[in-house]
Amino acid sequence: MAVERPAMDEAGEPDTRQDSRTDQELICAINEGDALAFEILYYRYRDWVTSLAFRFTNDRELALDVMQETFLYFIKKVPGFRLTANFKTFLYPAIKHLSIAARRQSQRFQSSEAELEQLEVSAASAPVIAELEPLQAALVILSTEHREVLTLRFVDGFSLNEIAEALSIPLGTVKSRLHIALKTLREDNGAKKYFER
Repeated sequence: MAVERPAMDEAGEPDTRQDSRTDQELICAINEGDALAFEILYYRYRDWVTSLAFRFTNDRELALDVMQETFLYFIKKVPGFRLTANFKTFLYPAIKHLSIAARRQSQRFQSSEAELEQLEVSAASAPVIAELEPLQAALVILSTEHREVLTLRFVDGFSLNEIAEALSIPLGTVKSRLHIALKTLREDNGAKKYFER
C-alpha cells in the first residue's frame, strides 16, 4: 500500500490546512507508526510551541530547543499514547517545565563576566514601564499566575476547563484568577480604554 505524501506549502513543508484529520486521528495514526502523521502534527503546533516557549525563556534559541524537547517528550509516549484533552492542553505543562529548566540551565552556564555584561546591556536597554504600550504596562503589574491564566484564555484560546487541566488547578481558581486579572486591567488607567465600547 502506497503512503500518500501530504500537500506541501511554499516553504516545502506539509500544509497542515490541507490535512483535515483531527489531532486525535493523527495521534491514532502516529500510534500505528505513521511518520507522516507525526510530521503533520509537528508542523501544526511547532510555531505555537516555540512562541509559548519564548514567552517563558525570552530567548529565541532556547525556545527552539524547548520546541524540540517538547516533541521528543511527546514521541516517547508513542505507541500507546491516548489524547484525553486538547493537544495544546497536553503540551502546555511540558513546554512550561522544559522552558523553566532550559532557562535555569542557561543561566547556570554563563560565566560571571559574561553575566555582568548581560546585566549591563539589559539595564541599559530595558524599557521603563511608562514607555511600554498601556496594555503591556498593565500586564506587567499582574502577578505571574494572573497573567498566565489571562494569556492562556485570550492569547492561546484555551477554555476555562482546558486552563484548569493544563495548570493542574481547580476550575474555581481559574475563574478567580481570570476575574482578578480582568478587574485589575479594567481599573488600570492605561488599560481602561481596551474595555470601553
